[in-house]
Amino acid sequence: MILNKKAQISKLLKGIETGDPESVTVVNEEKYIQHNPLTHTGNTGLAELFKRLSKTSPRVNIVRVFEDGDYVFAHTDYDFNVVEIGFEVFRFEDGLAVEHWDNLQGKPSDLNLSGHSMIDGPTEATDLDRTEANRDLIRSFFDEVLVRGRLDRLEHYVDAEEYTEHDFYMADGLQALHAELSSKGRAKKYDRCHRLLAEGSFVLSVGEGSFDGVHSSLYDLFRIAGGKVVEHWDTVDAVPPRSEWKNDNGKF
Repeated sequence: MILNKKAQISKLLKGIETGDPESVTVVNEEKYIQHNPLTHTGNTGLAELFKRLSKTSPRVNIVRVFEDGDYVFAHTDYDFNVVEIGFEVFRFEDGLAVEHWDNLQGKPSDLNLSGHSMIDGPTEATDLDRTEANRDLIRSFFDEVLVRGRLDRLEHYVDAEEYTEHDFYMADGLQALHAELSSKGRAKKYDRCHRLLAEGSFVLSVGEGSFDGVHSSLYDLFRIAGGKVVEHWDTVDAVPPRSEWKNDNGKF
């Protein structure tokens, strides 16, 4: 039986638990481009990584997984040598994964100010007929609000009554979001959006910017209902110094 893209990536990520080299056969080694700067490119690099991680008795929980054309993106909860929340993005070509990006952040031991974890909440995409409209909404939101700081436009994009926040340092509601975005000492700065991936009510933005002045990769997952953002998850990952890279493909 040929697995669909979502099932193939789920099998691949579960290979971290077992170290089974068979799990990486979804990867086309000849074409594979690895964008994690700390991992060697090719499925040989993945097999070696999985084998090493499997010795730490890892746990892999795939919380959400979505498909957007040639792309699959997953929201993951990892417990191996460190406990992390991640986003994994794979591009497919001719039925095999040929490119990979990820973004990992340490998982806090507590809940955020509104009692949410970094991963709880709805997991299944709805409103599949709204995929492109929702992608366009986040494209405009990213440019107007996150990059250009047009906070006067915030309520145009975010549901004032229903907004749920999963960032560990934030709280629910439009007022809390406005306060965070307007803070002069705000740690997070968005410079550009590299990619927008969407399936129905969920849209993932792959952004580049800084956190506390450190060059960072900023991944944000939005859930949209009724034409507005009603829920948000994210991870922030510092881009390692060039001297530490194990491939030349870049984080983005």
